[in-house]
Amino acid sequence: MGYNEKPWLSSYSEGVQAKIAYEELCIPDFLERSTREFPHTMALNFMGYTLTYEMFKDMTDRFARCLSDFGIKKGDSIAILLPNTIQCVVAYYAILRIGGIAVMNNPLYSDKELLHQFNDSGAKALITIDLVANRMISLRPQTPIKQIVVASIGEYLPFPEGMQIAKKLGLAVDFNQAENVYRWEDVIAQTEPEPPVVKIELDDIAQYQYTGGTTGVSKGVVLTHSNLSKNVQQVASWFPNQKRGNEVMLGALPFFHVFGLTTSMNYAVFMSWENVLVPKPQPDQLIEAFEKFKPTFLPMVPTMYIGILNHPKIKDLDLSYLTGCFSGSAPLPVDVIRKFEEKTGIVICEGFGMTESSPVTHINPFAKGKTKPGSIGVPMPDTECRLVDINDRKTDVALGKSGELIIRGPQVMRGYKGKPEETKETLRDGWLHTGDIARMDEDGYFYIVDRLKDMIISGGYNVYPRDIDEVLFQHPKVAEACAVGVPHPSRGEAVKVFVVLKEGESATQEEIIDFCKDKLAKYKWPEEVEFRAVLPKSAVGKILRKDLRAEELAKREHIV
Repeated sequence: MGYNEKPWLSSYSEGVQAKIAYEELCIPDFLERSTREFPHTMALNFMGYTLTYEMFKDMTDRFARCLSDFGIKKGDSIAILLPNTIQCVVAYYAILRIGGIAVMNNPLYSDKELLHQFNDSGAKALITIDLVANRMISLRPQTPIKQIVVASIGEYLPFPEGMQIAKKLGLAVDFNQAENVYRWEDVIAQTEPEPPVVKIELDDIAQYQYTGGTTGVSKGVVLTHSNLSKNVQQVASWFPNQKRGNEVMLGALPFFHVFGLTTSMNYAVFMSWENVLVPKPQPDQLIEAFEKFKPTFLPMVPTMYIGILNHPKIKDLDLSYLTGCFSGSAPLPVDVIRKFEEKTGIVICEGFGMTESSPVTHINPFAKGKTKPGSIGVPMPDTECRLVDINDRKTDVALGKSGELIIRGPQVMRGYKGKPEETKETLRDGWLHTGDIARMDEDGYFYIVDRLKDMIISGGYNVYPRDIDEVLFQHPKVAEACAVGVPHPSRGEAVKVFVVLKEGESATQEEIIDFCKDKLAKYKWPEEVEFRAVLPKSAVGKILRKDLRAEELAKREHIV
């Protein structure tokens, strides 16, 4: 049986269709419909401070008008640099409401990383958190950004004097006054909920979602309203028994990642659900959210499930109200899947996706006995998949053999912003080349077996080795360096670097790690450093990263 026969369709759960009759909805239409049909349903819950859909829309309309008053027009880019807060969700929907292009950014990024994304996207305004506001004000002259709106966690705490308490806890800070720098609470209070009427089409660009690559060059993935809307509807089709207005989402996945944005933020608004926002998804905060708000639908990464299972309160925690669990971004250990099901009776649907595909392309069927632990599941409805020879990248490999996973579907990106050659390399004849090596079994389940790309996944974050290499090359004592991912018991993978020092130099592991700390986001910092006299190289002098990683894995297996 070939890939054209789609053997995975026979593995779909009851009620899941092979093709979807898509609703012609742009992303802002999700909020419009939910407000119209469920105006008094809770939409956003931030540590107990709640907004109904009616209130959510009112705040969104106010901020959309504010952006319009700034001079933002359809097609302009606006950057968001926020954790999972009310302001993050509102800003995103406000930007899209006036036809703007959202640029989601990780608050943990270094100045160098943010400068690249601000400049490459052409962001004209920035919404950020007060904790990094002074840094962003200092960076602004090096970017196209004119206006900065500063939000604070203290603005939406569910008790009196929230801002003062937030400051005492270190969750809010004062920032420097400067021209065209505004407080979120001021612009919301002073602006009427009267945004301009802007016609938005499904083919319009909704956002630039930045991703890295093994070359170290961060690329802006161009995602349209159609890409994002249809991927949300593909996810919804996988859970046909879930009803609109009837569940509580756990918004723990970072919304600045497309996984969290689609499966937590946009999916909740599409389904008219309450979304419990968790800005710091550590085990204590997750357990607290369970105890207080009883979320019923959990899209999370493996480290979150592991943290919950290892928490001392898990023995006394009643999770019987859960109706769905979804995991992605990194392999979920089989033992974790089994233990979680034993505790809750709920199946964790492990899936797969890429920034370039909005992101979901595969997921395990949501039914007991139909999941295959260790697999990424089967292709979503309307998603075609093939495995091709890794050398010619076009000839299909036989069933059971490994090949490069390529994907075609409505969720696949338009391309990379301003990078036609990279787009041409990744999108070939309408097929997205993932760079991942996989195999498919006789039931149509796919298994990732290796990566053509050398990406490291640490704690659910994508870490690109070349980013680390290039920082290390700046060290005055370093002649050569190569970063690889090594197994880590809780984060999936950690970063290890192999370093060759310049002749006559000496250095310590601590010195190398410290050098990285102000140049890379924390989750990219190396945990281990190994000094070597030489690194393995190809005939043309290219450092063989895969060989180093293979050596490291073999050594660790031998130790075990």
